[in-house]
Amino acid sequence: MIFEYRTRFSGPPTPKGEYMVGQHRKIPFDRKSTFLCHPKMYSPLGVGGSEAHAKVSKQSPNLFSLIALLIFLFTSCTPPETPYRPSAASHDPETIHELGQALTDVIVHDVFSPPVAARIYTYSHLAAYEALRWDDAGDYPSLTQQMRGFVTIPEPQDDGAPHCFPLAAAHAMIGVSKMLVFSDTMLDRKAAPVFKRFAALHLPKAVENRSKAYAEKIVAAIAQRIKTDNYKETRGFSRYTPQSTSGHWEPTPPEYMDAIEPHWRKLLPFVLDSASQFKPIPPAPYSQSPGSPFYRDMLFVYETSKQLTEEQKAIANFWDCNPFVTHNEGHLMFATKKITPGGHWMGITRIVCQKTKADIVKSAWSYALTAVTLNEAFISCWDEKYRSEYVRPETAIRALKDPKWFPLLQTPPFPEYTSGHSVVSSASAVVLTHLYGDSFAYVDSVEVNYGLSPRSYPSFSAAAAEASRSRLYGGIHFLPAIENGVKQGQAIGNYLIQQLNLKR
Repeated sequence: MIFEYRTRFSGPPTPKGEYMVGQHRKIPFDRKSTFLCHPKMYSPLGVGGSEAHAKVSKQSPNLFSLIALLIFLFTSCTPPETPYRPSAASHDPETIHELGQALTDVIVHDVFSPPVAARIYTYSHLAAYEALRWDDAGDYPSLTQQMRGFVTIPEPQDDGAPHCFPLAAAHAMIGVSKMLVFSDTMLDRKAAPVFKRFAALHLPKAVENRSKAYAEKIVAAIAQRIKTDNYKETRGFSRYTPQSTSGHWEPTPPEYMDAIEPHWRKLLPFVLDSASQFKPIPPAPYSQSPGSPFYRDMLFVYETSKQLTEEQKAIANFWDCNPFVTHNEGHLMFATKKITPGGHWMGITRIVCQKTKADIVKSAWSYALTAVTLNEAFISCWDEKYRSEYVRPETAIRALKDPKWFPLLQTPPFPEYTSGHSVVSSASAVVLTHLYGDSFAYVDSVEVNYGLSPRSYPSFSAAAAEASRSRLYGGIHFLPAIENGVKQGQAIGNYLIQQLNLKR
């Protein structure tokens, strides 16, 4: 019986000349032998192929021929790895944009507070970036290795075998995100279209497995920092009790919610030396005396609220970014969910990347840097909030001026000083300006999904300035909290630029 086998084999003949190099190879064959070969690699005589062939004829087996046969089978039955070449489809930057939006949607759904949301964004986007940067490692340095508390993320397997780093980034980002959100099933569902597109590319199985394995290493490394940044410990700290003296923060209508994240200053920063590194000047002492600095600040908020233009109301609502706003209409109470201030700036980052046609690596780099900036800004801001424990305008105005007064926006459930939106917006604007220039005009459509019209800005700093002013129009901050919050945020942004290697 004679069979013809296609094979990649090439090499010298055995000393006995039992198989030949070239177009054919003779190998002793026993009817009782079993060939465990891939059906597409081997065919009966007559089918043929363009590759080299091996002809096997029935002969009396002997020890040497059986050994040769086994060697042949185990070397030639292994199919070659299909060549992998990165393509526009595999490296579509929409991958990282869609995954970022999926994460934002889940954060909104789960109603995470602004500081917690910033932490989720940071770990998740760092995971994506640390995988993608290897597509262009010469230009994009590791960020985690410049930050506090991270173990060294292993490098990809350096044996010449290819990875699909966008696929690794997608798995790493979702893997880390699922450690931090509640609705992990929802996240899987929203991320599914991205992974379906990767499946449609029919990547070589070895490349797919290698990329997933590298993602798992990134997730494991980042998970170590997640476990040691003191977040878990803050869940068990004693409950915050507001001071009972005048001038200090107290819960506000309509729900009189407890203070959010009073121990956030205890978290380990990524870049800052400490939560108090950029401590602002203290606010004016509380006073009921007309003409005192505090009373003037209080009166300015009150009078501004009485003469708001339609444009100012639109600005206040556009930058509200309150993740959970309650509404009471008669006996009916309901709530609306929206993005946080950090979520808004992550959305701006997407707009910028898409407008500049940034590739997938630069997009991941931009997201990661914006997220880190947000995280550091919230740690710094929350440190001051629970140091000064300053009263909100709503409480002061109702006590000193007008018992029936309500602000345009619902007062957030945490102390007033400094303004969180002023700090995070100013810090983000500094970093994005460093990355994309100081005259980057864009249309901000982030809030369209929440029923608001787009707004146009000539620069990031102009947007940050408007976001800061919106807190005055909304009646939820005094002017010093806004002005000093801007300074605090700008100092944080400039510090990050100085500390991190952002050269490309």
